[in-house]
Amino acid sequence: MTGFLLRGLRWPLLNTLSSRATASRYYSSGKESAREYLDKTTAPFQVFDRKAKRMQRDRAASRVIDSREVDYLKDEVARRVADRLLDIKRRYHTVVEIGSGCGHLAKAVDDDMMDKLIMCEMSPVSLNRDVNEQEYDVDVERRVMDEEFPEFPEESLDAVVSSLSMHWVNDLPGMMIQLRKAMVPDGVFIGAMFGGDSLFELRTSLQLADIERDGGIAARISPLTDTRDMGGLMSRAGLTLSTIDVDNIVVNYPSMLHLISDLNAMGEGNAVVQRMPFIKRDTLLASSAIYK
Repeated sequence: MTGFLLRGLRWPLLNTLSSRATASRYYSSGKESAREYLDKTTAPFQVFDRKAKRMQRDRAASRVIDSREVDYLKDEVARRVADRLLDIKRRYHTVVEIGSGCGHLAKAVDDDMMDKLIMCEMSPVSLNRDVNEQEYDVDVERRVMDEEFPEFPEESLDAVVSSLSMHWVNDLPGMMIQLRKAMVPDGVFIGAMFGGDSLFELRTSLQLADIERDGGIAARISPLTDTRDMGGLMSRAGLTLSTIDVDNIVVNYPSMLHLISDLNAMGEGNAVVQRMPFIKRDTLLASSAIYK
């Protein structure tokens, strides 16, 4: 029995109380303001295959029984996000959730916190998995929307939350800039994502097995954002008064194969653009032995 598998699941919890950039002005080229500088976006480097990720989520959610059995992790993180929302002494008319999945946050909120929750998810199968099975304490609206390209009118949102979806976004600064534009002044953004040393044992076991069997390292685990980079990322997006928390969640599994099975059932399989299309049997067995 291994000590833990999803080691720490270190996810930075991002909490900002203002959707506006600071009032001070500066000129980087003598012609543009701070707001104009922050609003500039360039084509992001494509790390993740978004089409493959949508297919993974569709496939996982279509296996309803298996999918519900692995809701434990996302349900727990959603409860913690809801607790952070309660820390802000304010009641919201409408809250938008980016990358809602099957509705984990909807199960954790009640009508004392908000009147309506808009769930936005790029996988229609995942979004509608529990449409006729689950009753919520708040009014829920479902929208098929890619969280990497949120589409909302400017200054139309009081609060935006995201629970365990941003780690698959290619252009995090660009996404946050769009959300900051969509929020009213003094709007709230709360997000949770995998980061730091999440899946450390799995990553290390696969890397050691690759080196031993093939003489190199393949891209088998998604790169994760470092906690130290999050403050700069939010500042670049124009979000101020930010607070970053790191929570460690430890989940034990009997073997590496059980962990991989649950990750696939969650729709959290590898979606790196340069991923290997397969893993050789001897490499898999070697990594499993190292993992133990």
